[in-house]
Amino acid sequence: MATPAWALASEAQAALPEANKPWWFWPVVLLFFCFILGIIAVLAGVGGGVLYVPLVSGFFPFHLDFVRGAGLLVALAGALAAGPGLLRRNLANLRLALPVALIASVCAIAGAFLGLALPTNVVQICLGATIVFIAILLAASKNVERPQVKAQDAVGRALGMNGVYYEESTREVVEWKTHRTLPGLILFILIGIMAGMFGLGAGWANVPVLNLLMGAPLKVAVGTSKFLLSITDTSAAWVYLNKGCVIPLMAIPSIVGLMLGSFVGVRILAVAKPKVIRYLVIGVLLFSGIKALLKGLGIG
Repeated sequence: MATPAWALASEAQAALPEANKPWWFWPVVLLFFCFILGIIAVLAGVGGGVLYVPLVSGFFPFHLDFVRGAGLLVALAGALAAGPGLLRRNLANLRLALPVALIASVCAIAGAFLGLALPTNVVQICLGATIVFIAILLAASKNVERPQVKAQDAVGRALGMNGVYYEESTREVVEWKTHRTLPGLILFILIGIMAGMFGLGAGWANVPVLNLLMGAPLKVAVGTSKFLLSITDTSAAWVYLNKGCVIPLMAIPSIVGLMLGSFVGVRILAVAKPKVIRYLVIGVLLFSGIKALLKGLGIG
């Protein structure tokens, strides 16, 4: 089977116009593209990784393995930047995160090996189907700020999945606990595999499972999800690094562009209409998911 590096070289030879461009051309284009992506990701309330992989694999002449490797580092950089602050505010709960992280990390490593072993067109088809599913999930998902959990289940109680945090907007201390813990943990097996296989990060799936299924408050679900990404994506990223699927000339401009875009996006958020942007992102995800599907089927 061809290695990713060999595959990229073959693609570069096939795409003669790109081969004539100077070495800095694609890193600069990627930097500006990811800067815009970072702004849109903040306004739409989604992680950068979930937009990065389908769009860059669909519109740039890079092999899918390199895109997935860079996508994991992009998701990881954002999670590492946010992690310490979330832990200080009790919005990322270690007792909730660690059992879930253990399951998701092991499965992310398996997913990364699986993704690198499968033929590229099969991964492309699965990626397209996943992206379309994410777009539908984003359109249909209505997270609950504080789900009502009447009684904690035995698994949640045994794992100590409960806590308190200070809600600044209402100036009250909020106590929370989980229910339906076992089905939630089982779902994280699937989430871990998909995160490692596609390099998407997994915030799009972590938050609904923690919030809607397990009953964690929305702020705790979002904070714990960010912290989870820093563990899960690290596990999968090592596999891609070890296989030579991370190119600094792709990863660095992508991370820098997305981080700069995120800073600008936070400032624009105050005056923008995030709902409109969110629907725009759902439309873009649908388009890129269908494009990935067609590409995998050899039609696009």
